[in-house]
Amino acid sequence: MANARTERGNTVQLGDGLAVSPLGFGGMALTPVYGEVDPADALRTLHHAVDAGVSFIDTADIYGGGSNEELIAQLLRERRNEVQLATKFALVGTPSDGYTDIRGDAAYVRQAVDRSLQRLGTDVIDLYYMHRRDLRVPIVETVGAMAELVQQGKVRNLGLSEVTAQELRDAASVHPIAAVQSEWSIWSRDVERNVVPAAAGLGVGFVPYSPLGRGFLTGTVDASSLGANDFRRRIPRFAPDAAGANQAVVDAVRAVADQLGATPAQVALAWLLVQGKRLGLPVVPIPGTRKASRIDENLGALDLDLTPAQLDALDAASDAVVGSRSADPAWVSEGRE
Repeated sequence: MANARTERGNTVQLGDGLAVSPLGFGGMALTPVYGEVDPADALRTLHHAVDAGVSFIDTADIYGGGSNEELIAQLLRERRNEVQLATKFALVGTPSDGYTDIRGDAAYVRQAVDRSLQRLGTDVIDLYYMHRRDLRVPIVETVGAMAELVQQGKVRNLGLSEVTAQELRDAASVHPIAAVQSEWSIWSRDVERNVVPAAAGLGVGFVPYSPLGRGFLTGTVDASSLGANDFRRRIPRFAPDAAGANQAVVDAVRAVADQLGATPAQVALAWLLVQGKRLGLPVVPIPGTRKASRIDENLGALDLDLTPAQLDALDAASDAVVGSRSADPAWVSEGRE
């Protein structure tokens, strides 16, 4: 473990001048996506995150059908000035029940932000993401409507989720983009081919979601015993045959963790932070958890030094991952590149 090098008290500059904590918190875990959640426990976890220095809180209007934003509103009532708040629009439906539509038209952008502001109990959103791409609407139209929200003072910075490199360039021609949020981890590296280089060239930060492989990289997830309502059952790489093959990447992560006296989660997050430095852009992962103790564990990644040999071993393991990261390839940037 590193010593005086710790970054816990620092901030990271994403694009467009947005400063956030070096790790964020993914709020989706506090809705019934991976199983039932106790709201009181969820609120305690959020408070612990901010107490520990994780002030970049990420949610979306569809998490829990809006209930996740309402949960975070309880945190914001007491601690709004301590939080950099991110939320998203565009998807219609819920992660657990499925999505019925994607909307990026200007009228929907205006409706969605007002609904989110009401649920969140705040008058401004620090980072507002287009959650997924509505292919029926030119992205310049969607981002143009989002830019109007900045002018109106409802939103401070704009973000995009799961966009291709060209979509990012088109969007940035309309308004500065602070961050791209897409899945990125040791076992999900497709964004490195096109999207990450485009973001680096444009001065856009990257916010990896599912940086722990939806829990798989921690070595604590048995894909064969996922609950009936666990949406990971629909993801090809969690299928029995693929999950068995993918255990090799977990074994590689655990081996490095054992060498460092760390945990697999810390190694997976530290790898992403190093990868951002190697590829020339700010990277702020947003692991989600229901347990306060996991927040403290995740923060240990900021103190971890990976050797070149360990990085080589992790890179090699990632090349052997089996199965798509999405049930629908067009749903994510990889399927549209």
